[in-house]
Amino acid sequence: MDNNLQNLGFSAYFESLRKKLQIGVDLVARVIAEHRGMYYVKNSRSEFQARITGKQMFRAGLREDYPAVGDWVVITIIDKDRATIEQILPRRTIIRNTAVSRKSTDMTKSQIIATNVDIAFVVESVDRDYSLNRFERYFALLEDGNVKPAIILNKVDLISNNELDSKIAEIKERFTNCTVIPTSTKTSEGLDRLRDSLSFGKTYCFLGSSGVGKSSLVNSLIGENKAKIGAISQKNERGKHVTTHREMYFLENGGVVIDNPGMREVGLVNSEIGVRAIFGEIEYSASLCKFADCSHTHEAGCAVLQAVESGMFSQDRYNNYIRLKKEAKHYEMTEHEERDKDKKFGKYVKNYLKRMKEFE
Repeated sequence: MDNNLQNLGFSAYFESLRKKLQIGVDLVARVIAEHRGMYYVKNSRSEFQARITGKQMFRAGLREDYPAVGDWVVITIIDKDRATIEQILPRRTIIRNTAVSRKSTDMTKSQIIATNVDIAFVVESVDRDYSLNRFERYFALLEDGNVKPAIILNKVDLISNNELDSKIAEIKERFTNCTVIPTSTKTSEGLDRLRDSLSFGKTYCFLGSSGVGKSSLVNSLIGENKAKIGAISQKNERGKHVTTHREMYFLENGGVVIDNPGMREVGLVNSEIGVRAIFGEIEYSASLCKFADCSHTHEAGCAVLQAVESGMFSQDRYNNYIRLKKEAKHYEMTEHEERDKDKKFGKYVKNYLKRMKEFE
């Protein structure tokens, strides 16, 4: 396997695809940034500005049919600075999100956050947006994309050691096997531990709301101020997030990190499997319900409600479970409707082109 590609996160999975498709080493590249319709890709030798072909744009039915940061693609090199993206190699993992409207339960179409990520660090600031329920929402999204989650509690210099210990304890109680790393870029606490957790050839993603300090953490890892951060307000000591696009950075130890814009909403996309995995103990209780179609909200003989009453799991965790189940179900129905519309439009275009040929 090419060592330069390995430095970009190229794994045995993609090497087997490359050989199977008989693609030259120089024609395999990774999407390292996307900005205003322009892609930036890096192969074993150089970086290029790249665009997709018109044929790809015509065939693309969903946003997911376009390249995303983290993708491995097949390119045609035009000159020393430019290339064309010809094909996206099958994704090993994918992180998708959809925003939930504040005015209704309607959802927008899904967007890809990053692809081919090994571990996603969910970053929450202890003074800003700390929430166990939000962690669960992220974890369900990551489980659906086959990405391993880890937690970063940032800006721990703003709370006491006792407060920090209390937060870590409640996280460990709810997420038994999850790695939790407390950090502070101001005091450098936890930064060595975070750096040591990143391995050669692996790809890591930082997810979280605006202002939690993701870009500051990335800068501490790469040792340069490449990932943009905003000025700190003296009044509340919160960074103003200015990252507007996703970008990939390469560490000295060979690890790869992706910085992302802050996520205002964390909407689930086809995450029924993810929700079931994250709420395993509630799902087990659900299997004991009297009725197979139990909604777990009011039915007699509901084992889930009985478990809540007995204190088997908290009311807060139950409420989040019901909320995420409904959201995942709603998105699934919405996606089916969108696919039906796309199919009908595709048939319309095909029939139109057929009629045009008859008049030639």
